[in-house]
Amino acid sequence: MTTPTLPAGLVDAFARARRILFITGAGISADSGLPTYRGFGGLYDGKPTEEGLPIEEVLSGHMLAHRPQLTWKYLLQIEQGCRNAQPNPAHLALAEIERSRPPGAVCVLTQNIDGLHRMAGTQNLIEIHGDLHRLLCTRCGHQQTVADYAALDTLPPPCPECKQGWLRPEVVFFGEMLPEDALSRLQAAMTHPELDLVVSIGTTSVFPYIVQPVVHAVRNGIASVEINPGETTISAHVQFAIKERAAPTLQAILDAMSVR
Repeated sequence: MTTPTLPAGLVDAFARARRILFITGAGISADSGLPTYRGFGGLYDGKPTEEGLPIEEVLSGHMLAHRPQLTWKYLLQIEQGCRNAQPNPAHLALAEIERSRPPGAVCVLTQNIDGLHRMAGTQNLIEIHGDLHRLLCTRCGHQQTVADYAALDTLPPPCPECKQGWLRPEVVFFGEMLPEDALSRLQAAMTHPELDLVVSIGTTSVFPYIVQPVVHAVRNGIASVEINPGETTISAHVQFAIKERAAPTLQAILDAMSVR
């Protein structure tokens, strides 16, 4: 793995930061073997499903309510694409940075539903789109966590508690509202008076709530970083734009900080 060249001042920005907000997308999980292209969970690229429907329609709250078998067919495909994935050095680096600072000084906002940040040990985590492994009964509210979907024999899976409802993952489907608690935590992290570093990693930055923290940083003189091999809507505006993969870049930052 080639070590990226870090721009001057980047390591200093990390070393000086009192509070850091990391924003992560599918790109941070690329080195765990997960796909990064367009679609819920990163498994579709604008192509219709076997039924000729857009994936956004199949994985919508409306479809889940009216044709749950169809939604679960594709949920299973997504989960199978994530199954057995493990945190990579990028996930582990963010957890290590969090451990090196006082509690609450590092916050990770992720779009990903793969659960890899939590597996890596990140504590102060905002999973804005939820986690594929947490299941919720649509009738009685029963909650459970599963390692994978291998044991789900019937789709949609019946609720083991009330025996009348069926389970859904606690993720935000297309057309559903983002959780208020997650939005409130993001607002608090973004506007904290001591926030002095915002780092966007592996996200195309197409959602307003993903772009907003970076815009806030740029407008308020807060150091801003993007780590992404491709060009995005924020690339021209951040202080440090690093066109590299997440894992080698974050490892290089950690290595550079350890020798200071």
